[in-house]
Amino acid sequence: MKQIIKTDQSPAAIGPYSQAVKVSGDVMLFCSGQLPLDPKTIEMVGATAAEQCKQVMDNLGAVLKEAKASFSDIAKTTIFLADMGDFAAVNEVYASYFDSDPPARATIQVARLPKDAKVEIEAVAVV
Repeated sequence: MKQIIKTDQSPAAIGPYSQAVKVSGDVMLFCSGQLPLDPKTIEMVGATAAEQCKQVMDNLGAVLKEAKASFSDIAKTTIFLADMGDFAAVNEVYASYFDSDPPARATIQVARLPKDAKVEIEAVAVV
């Protein structure tokens, strides 16, 4: 069983994918990578990686909320960076969204992200 999660509080999918998919009897939630896009205009938000990370995390939060989950439910994230030199700035913003017991995480530098974003984050949550 799978349930497609969709909210207008996070940018609509810009390709053939869902914002998130809940599976295994509503236990696992797989959130697609979120970009720093304004949900209403689909325009890039922020010039710096830190500013973009905040928008990414807000978008991820909206998807989690639609699935009746929160940041505390995230078990694993993957952060994709256009430049590993932005790691510290992104890490500071990212950390502010987790009160305690942050999830497992991988951070990867990639050659290029959609819309030339500086950061993209995907998540897996247990709900």
